Amino acid sequence: MTFSVVGQVGDAFGVAVASRFIAVGSVVPAARVGVGAVATQAMAKVSYKPDVLELLASGMGADDAVARVTAADEGAAHRQLGVVAAHTQATRTGEECLTWAGGASGRDDTGGYAIQGNILTGPEVVDRMRETWLARTDLPLPRRLVETLLAGDAAGGDARGRQGAALYAVAPGAGYDGSGVLADLRVDDHPEAPHELARLLDEHELVFGAPEDVVPLEGPLASEVAERLARLGHRHDDAASALAAWAGERNLEMRLTAAGIDARVLEVLRRESP
Repeated sequence: MTFSVVGQVGDAFGVAVASRFIAVGSVVPAARVGVGAVATQAMAKVSYKPDVLELLASGMGADDAVARVTAADEGAAHRQLGVVAAHTQATRTGEECLTWAGGASGRDDTGGYAIQGNILTGPEVVDRMRETWLARTDLPLPRRLVETLLAGDAAGGDARGRQGAALYAVAPGAGYDGSGVLADLRVDDHPEAPHELARLLDEHELVFGAPEDVVPLEGPLASEVAERLARLGHRHDDAASALAAWAGERNLEMRLTAAGIDARVLEVLRRESP
């Protein structure tokens, strides 16, 4: 009923998942800073998540952790499990999972991956996801996970259609207030759930991303920015002060910089002040 990718980029771990299943993000993914990430699916066993993460934290490798939890589970034949740890990775498909079901796991210079799916249109879903994961080493983990998920969706995805999707990723010191959570996004019920997840990631990157492509706030651009901000009710002695006031209201303060204006912030400002 589901396809997912569990992945690592350096010290970041995460999971992206899509399914014809409501609120799939409440069931499938889990990750822990400094430990690894897990996806439980098919006839998912939610307790696999804390159990596997505890085993990984104790120093056990992914293969052994998967073997340990499934050996004690009478329903393991109906389940899939993907696990990535610091130096190991594994995917397991129970012999009674509904067809087509299967997975692939491996490692490149950036870290490990585990891809798995069941009730898929065919093996091409996993194949396309693996190809995409290995090709997009240029992307940070959350974006790489979602691009891999979209590749699986484009290849056919869940044979029953789309409903839920989710992304959960962690890294030391990352996220809001240094929580360690890089991204925690869920699409509980949407006819194009994987694409809606990608849209949410765009918005998440806008709000939580660091300044990039910064343009000096001077000359004609400073005048334009001041005029646009005035239309939005922010009139200050200088463009930088007005920009700071508006950015705080718009939740874009993490993209502020004394060097000028972030290109994505400028794009939003132009769009919202016609």
